[in-house]
Amino acid sequence: MQNYRTPDSEDLPANTSENEHFQLVVERACSRRGFLKSGIGLSAAVFLAGPLAVHAKNKGEGSNEQASSLLGFSAIPISTDDTVKIAAGYTAAVFAPWGTPLFADAPAWKTDGGGDAAAQARQVGDNHDGIHFFPIDGSSAEGLLVVNHEYTTVEGGNYIWLFGAKGGKPWTADKTAKAMNAHGVSVIHIARNSAGKWEIKPGSRYNRRITASTEMVLTGPAAGNDLLKTKADPGGTRVLGTLNNCGNGWTPWDTYLTCEENFNNYFGTTSGNDSRTAAQKRYGLAAKSSDYRWEEFVDRFDYAKEPNESNRYGWIVEIDPFDPSSTPKKRTALGRIKHENAACALSADKRVVIYMGDDQRDDYIYKFVSEGIYQEGGDNSALLDAGKLYVARFDDGRASDDFMGVGVWIPLDKTANATLAADARFASQAEILVNTRLAADAVGATKMDRPEWVSVHPASGEVYVTLTNNDKRAAPDAANPRAANIYGQIVRWREAGGDAAATSFEWDIFVLAGNPVKYTDRGDLKSGSANITAGNTFNSPDGLAFDKAGRLWIQTDGKYSNSGEYEGQGNNQMLCADPASKEIRRFFVGPRECEVTGITFTPDSKTMFINIQHPGEEGDSHWPDGGDSVPRSSTIVITKDDGGVIGS
Repeated sequence: MQNYRTPDSEDLPANTSENEHFQLVVERACSRRGFLKSGIGLSAAVFLAGPLAVHAKNKGEGSNEQASSLLGFSAIPISTDDTVKIAAGYTAAVFAPWGTPLFADAPAWKTDGGGDAAAQARQVGDNHDGIHFFPIDGSSAEGLLVVNHEYTTVEGGNYIWLFGAKGGKPWTADKTAKAMNAHGVSVIHIARNSAGKWEIKPGSRYNRRITASTEMVLTGPAAGNDLLKTKADPGGTRVLGTLNNCGNGWTPWDTYLTCEENFNNYFGTTSGNDSRTAAQKRYGLAAKSSDYRWEEFVDRFDYAKEPNESNRYGWIVEIDPFDPSSTPKKRTALGRIKHENAACALSADKRVVIYMGDDQRDDYIYKFVSEGIYQEGGDNSALLDAGKLYVARFDDGRASDDFMGVGVWIPLDKTANATLAADARFASQAEILVNTRLAADAVGATKMDRPEWVSVHPASGEVYVTLTNNDKRAAPDAANPRAANIYGQIVRWREAGGDAAATSFEWDIFVLAGNPVKYTDRGDLKSGSANITAGNTFNSPDGLAFDKAGRLWIQTDGKYSNSGEYEGQGNNQMLCADPASKEIRRFFVGPRECEVTGITFTPDSKTMFINIQHPGEEGDSHWPDGGDSVPRSSTIVITKDDGGVIGS
C-alpha cells in the first residue's frame, strides 16, 4: 500500500541542544526508589499502585469485575473496519464533514473534489481537529461549534484528496488559494431540531470561515518587533491568516484559542538555495521547496523573499466566536512554538494560567501566567497580553509516595532569568517570545517525547499531558522511560500547594502505553504499565480532555497497521480512564487510517462532539460516504441512547 501522507515534521527532531531528556530523569527516579535495583521492573513497581493494584492483586489481571465506579459503559474491542464503532448504548452520527456548505449561498459539496477556491471559502474546511461548543444562553440545545482545520493531506507536493483523484497537478494559483481556504477555523451555529437532531443554521450571522488569508493582529510584547516586520506589514502588527490549527483551548470569558502547530511546513523557497537562519532551522523550515508549494504563487511563503513571515506563525490565536466582525488576535506573550493545544486554569489569586505543549520530538512543556486577574463579568480582553512564560524542567529528586519526581518552572523572562539576560541573541523580551525554542534550549528545559494535549482535572487541579511517542529517543529518562519509544505515555503533575501559578511541582506517569498482545512479559516496558491490558491496548496518545465528572478521555493518533509492533491495536480510537482507579476502557474506534481528535461537550454533558481527521490518508478509506467516494474529515456527534450523561 502506497503511503500518501507526508511524514509529520514533528517526527523529525529539530532540537540539537545538550538539554537532558526526560527519559534519563525517569531512569534515575526509578533507580533511586529501588525499583530497578530490586529487579521488580518499572512496569510492575511504578504502576501497580492505588485502587487498581488492589483490584489486580485480589481479582487477578484477567478478572472481568469492574474496578471503576466512574466508567459506566462496557469496553469495546479493536476494529479495522472502515466505519466508526462505539460502546453499546451510544449513537455516533456524522456531522459537518469537510465541504459542508456553511452559508445560505454556499455551493454544495462536489463529490469529485472539483470545487474551486471560492467555494471552499464558503464551506467547512478540511482535516477537523480541535473543537469547542459555546452554548448560547447556557443552552445544551443551541450554540456555536468552533472547529479547527489543521491541514490538507499532501505527499511529495501532491494533494491526495483536496482536488479529488486529480491530486492537484498541474499546480496553479487557484489551487493554491483553495488549499489556503481549506485551512483555518469554522464557526458554526448549530441547534437541535424538533426531532432532536443537530443541524447547521446556514442563515446565522455567527457562521464564519477563518482561513490562511484572514486578517489578524499581533498583540503583546513581541508586536511591532523587527523580527515580525515584512514588506507588506512594516509595522509588524498585522498578519494574514492562521496555519496548521491543531488543538485548541477556551477561556472563562468565552473566547476560543486556536493553536498554530506545524506552520513550518508551508514555508520554502523557489531560489534553489538553502539560506535558512539557525532559528529557521530550529523551527524546521524546509531547506528548499515545501510540500504544500504555496511559495510558488504567494511570495510571503518564500522565506528567501520574506524572511520574517514565518515568525508571524506558531502563536496561539484568540477568537471571539460571538462577534463575527472581530479581528482574531495572535497573543505573542504565550510564546512561539508548535502549539498543540492550550489548557486554561485559574491560579489561587485568579490569574489565568495556560498550559501548552510543543509537539516535536525532544521539545518542551510550557505555561503562561497572566499578570492581570480574571474578573467574572468584567473586561478580560487583554489578559493574555501580559504575564510570564515558563518552561518545565523535570527532575528525579525526592517526591511524595504518589509521585516519582519533582520539577520546576523556569521563567523565560529577560529580567527574571540571568541566563537569558546575558544571552546576546535576546536583546529584549520580544526576541525571547519570537524564538521561544531557542530560549528554552538556553535555560536547560527537559526534552520530552512530543508533548501533545494538556488537560486539567476539574476538581484536583492536577495536570495531565500526552507524550505521544519518540522512536528516535536513544536513552531513557524519568518521565520518558523507554528508548525508541513507539507507544507513548501520559504524564501528570501536581503544582506546589495546588496553585496553578506555582513555580514547582511533583510528577509521575499515569499510564505507559504498550502492547501486551505482542509483549506478554509484564516486566517488559513494551507491554506498558499495569493498567494496559490486551483488552485496552493502544499507542500514541494524543487528544486529551477531562469531562465535568473527572473522566479522562484519551484519543490516539498512531500506527494502525494492526501488525508487528502494533499487533492487536487496530484503528485509532478513543478510550476513557478513571484517574483514581487508573482503569482504562476503549469507548470508540474510528475508520481506517484516521486520527481521532478534538473533544467538547454540551453543558449538560449529554452530547459529546469529537472529530475524525484524515481518514484514508494512505488511500484505504471511503468514509463516511462509502462506495468509491473521496474520504472526508468530519465531526462526530455522540449521544447516549437513554439520554444520559456521556460515560456514565
